[in-house]
Amino acid sequence: MPATVAAFQVRGRFLTALAIRIDTQMAGEPFYTQLDEQLRRTPQFFSGAPVVLDLVNAPGFGDPARLQDLVDNLRRRQLRVFGVQNAPGMDEAQLQALGLIPVTTGRDAPVPRDYAPARAAAATAAAAAPRQVQNKVIRSPVRSGQMVMAEGDLTIIGSVASGAELVAAGNIHVYGTLRGRAMAGCHGDESAHIFCQDLNAELVAIAGLYQTSETIEDAARQRCTHIYLEDEKLRMEVIA
Repeated sequence: MPATVAAFQVRGRFLTALAIRIDTQMAGEPFYTQLDEQLRRTPQFFSGAPVVLDLVNAPGFGDPARLQDLVDNLRRRQLRVFGVQNAPGMDEAQLQALGLIPVTTGRDAPVPRDYAPARAAAATAAAAAPRQVQNKVIRSPVRSGQMVMAEGDLTIIGSVASGAELVAAGNIHVYGTLRGRAMAGCHGDESAHIFCQDLNAELVAIAGLYQTSETIEDAARQRCTHIYLEDEKLRMEVIA
């Protein structure tokens, strides 16, 4: 009897998606003016990237007609919107009609103190409990197209090529030139840091706050640099 060869394989994959949080109940002219300016300033950041709409601050977009108009306008701007998050109660059949899926974030946002105190206390206790942190060390250059992820700190002993991507829940250390993208604190850790011997990155981000190559300070370019968050702004400190 001839051997049967499987026609497909199912494999897990990490997906880095951009989340656009909508902070208005009506996407009118001011909204699209700001969006167009952002796209003009950082076109490469959005190019080809999958996009999720975060509606935590915009429950009004639970209306299918309003959401349809928003999605149509974003897609006309070549934004690849594929999902919606923080939209409880939204009908999945209506989302599918818009070519969208509900996206559950990997980690929940903290519960407000004046809501469900018992759950908040449990969440605090769970956060305080010790857990295994998987730090990762790569002892070779990271090539273009490669993506390296770590649930703890990530250390690269070598350079990171343009088109490569580093993603870490903790800090990122690059002992070489950083030309690609580096995203530290990817689960929202605002105390994360990025260190590199030679900063020439396409993008650096900590806890979702980012700067692209066009906005990186000239004083920090091609220098040994420490990148961190302070007062909700990305700071760059030249070490040497």
